[in-house]
Amino acid sequence: MDLLLALISGVGIGSVLGFVGAGGSMLAVPIFIYVFGLTPVTATTASLLVVFVGAFSGVIPKIKEKEVLIKEAFVIWALGLITNLTGAYFLPRIPESIVLTGFAMVLISAGISMLIPAPIQSSERRVSPVALVAISLVIGALTGLFGIGGGFLAIPILILFFNVAPSKAAGTSLFIITINTLTGFFAHYRHWSDVDWTLPIVIALVALVISRLASRRSSQLSPTTLKRAFAYFVFAIALFTLVETWVIG
Repeated sequence: MDLLLALISGVGIGSVLGFVGAGGSMLAVPIFIYVFGLTPVTATTASLLVVFVGAFSGVIPKIKEKEVLIKEAFVIWALGLITNLTGAYFLPRIPESIVLTGFAMVLISAGISMLIPAPIQSSERRVSPVALVAISLVIGALTGLFGIGGGFLAIPILILFFNVAPSKAAGTSLFIITINTLTGFFAHYRHWSDVDWTLPIVIALVALVISRLASRRSSQLSPTTLKRAFAYFVFAIALFTLVETWVIG
């Protein structure tokens, strides 16, 4: 049964990463906590590996199609190292209920960001240094604390404020997720021995294949419909997390 659930989880995570360009961690963390019984700390650690593999697979076609702002992505990653490593260091010291509540708030924010309509496309603008620093620090903190790559934040900002084409924003998001989650995974090295890696590796391998397939076909589907559906889904996960943490738990 666990193997079947792992296969289904890998399909879901890979599909979200490939089609939307973000959101893999928003599925992976709750799955590891509520389906496989991991603690928030170990779930975050396992999620980082799974999402890295899926995002890496999905970003390869985007790089070949030149739909990734590589320079900006590396700048966001480098600046975000400060909050990424700091968040990973302090995570074990934060009460689980606070971590889960913070995760739910992030999910709600992500859902809202995905419901914001894209503006009429005009000429692409450079991302200002101040915006890059702010985005980087927030994304780094999300990765270190919650195992979230930050793609849900990068996509609407790139589209709304800098007129980046949705396909290029999704590709850049995947690249940011890839390098952020890899760094976050190594920042969580103290918790590697606490995780039974059998199921996370199965999920990661399935997500790798599905993410690659979904990424190649993402341009054939309506991004607005995909994001709206995913937004409602993460709202449901957030509500469940809050109820489980403060009412049932």
